[in-house]
Amino acid sequence: MKSTFLASLVLAAAVFSGGASLTAADTAAAPRVIKIQAGVGNAMKFDLASIPVAPGETIKIVMTNATTLPKEVMGHNWVLLAAGTDVNAFAAAAAPEAANGYIPAKMKDKVLAAVKLLGPNETGEVTFTAPTAPGSYPFLCSFPAHCQIGMKGVVVVKK
Repeated sequence: MKSTFLASLVLAAAVFSGGASLTAADTAAAPRVIKIQAGVGNAMKFDLASIPVAPGETIKIVMTNATTLPKEVMGHNWVLLAAGTDVNAFAAAAAPEAANGYIPAKMKDKVLAAVKLLGPNETGEVTFTAPTAPGSYPFLCSFPAHCQIGMKGVVVVKK
């Protein structure tokens, strides 16, 4: 009788702790969604210049190109770079790389996440894990001249 009661207790504990673990895992896996608009009013800027995140947080960027001009002249992307990357050098290297979505092949190792080049009213997304090291991670639109005019920002990782 004692062994049956003890077995029931162990089984109940396993069920309850397993259930709690599944709920916690499901919650931890759900990304935080951050919506960004690019080119509102045909301006070359993002509506968010700074995005605070926790180290290792799962983030889903959903970006909409809010411009009315054709993709060939006002396409927008969102490119997150490694900390310390020179955004102007990256943008300059990206300018001749239309075939690669304005992601320079020689600097691809600096890209942490990216939303592809979008035309007017198109939406794209990327899900990624934020870096674990606290710091500032630049992002930009790498379409020619957009970054230099001000289409850039920073993801700030802080504990």
